[in-house]
Amino acid sequence: MIQESFGVHPHPPFRLDLTVWALRRRAHNRIDQWDGTTYTRVLLVDQVPVKVEVSQLHTPSPPDLQVNVWSLEPGAGLSTRVKEALQHMLGFSLDLAGFYALAEQNPTVSPLVQRFMGMKPPRFPSLFEALLNAFACQQVTLDVGLLLLNRLTETYGLRFADGEDVYHAFPRPEEIAAASIEDLRALGFSRQKARAMLELATRLTQEPHALSPLEGMTNEEVSSALLPLRGVGRWTAEYVLLRGLGRLETFPGDDVGAQRNLQRLLHLAEKPTYDTIKALTAPWNPYAGLIYFHLLLDALEKHGVVAAARLPLP
Repeated sequence: MIQESFGVHPHPPFRLDLTVWALRRRAHNRIDQWDGTTYTRVLLVDQVPVKVEVSQLHTPSPPDLQVNVWSLEPGAGLSTRVKEALQHMLGFSLDLAGFYALAEQNPTVSPLVQRFMGMKPPRFPSLFEALLNAFACQQVTLDVGLLLLNRLTETYGLRFADGEDVYHAFPRPEEIAAASIEDLRALGFSRQKARAMLELATRLTQEPHALSPLEGMTNEEVSSALLPLRGVGRWTAEYVLLRGLGRLETFPGDDVGAQRNLQRLLHLAEKPTYDTIKALTAPWNPYAGLIYFHLLLDALEKHGVVAAARLPLP
């Protein structure tokens, strides 16, 4: 077994715990694991599964991180590749000064942002994972959606065994494409979701870079490219814009949980509609998506999952 270690110095402020919770969303997420001090995930580096652990040495300043990586196969530039993947997922280098300045001038969101100072907006490692997350969570509770994703990963993801535990990387398109509709239905997916997943996986197996052009498209162009795919509607497209492409101006207005969280924040008599949400979040642009993540943390805090900080805005 090969082990490498390195440090990361995120742009302050940064809190690993809040960022990881915004990514994982629920305690039973076995893909993105958190034990209270350490984030653990299996990533694929040159198609080889590697176990990654990240812990924060200092908080809030300086926000130094320690990263440990284990691989069963030697590979050139392993630490560099893992650091790039973690930067993509956890937003180490993002400077959110503009967001904090906007929040400081807004008495509605300022207390919320102060409480979760240091959360950086997370992204899934790939657009394929973002889309499969969206498919799994459509029309079911988030708890059920993550249970389905756990089953999918533990059934089809590449294994990493370190002698103490067994971990799984999120499945690649080729692993999902080799399954059948009935295989996926046996895990709990509906027939419609199974078809959507198989069609997407098969296309990416044949055209590995089919989703790559989305990175350079406008939000409207991304939506136009995604909506023709089976299983993709407005919510899924906006979910991918925010959690897959990091478009921080995107607040998924059809997200039931976000509607409920926004209703609580603004003390609305009724759950807001999509159009109402777009109007209400317009003053927060280009950071409406960051408010979405802060509202998620607010809901998790109310369930005793995360601890807020209540620090002054920088």
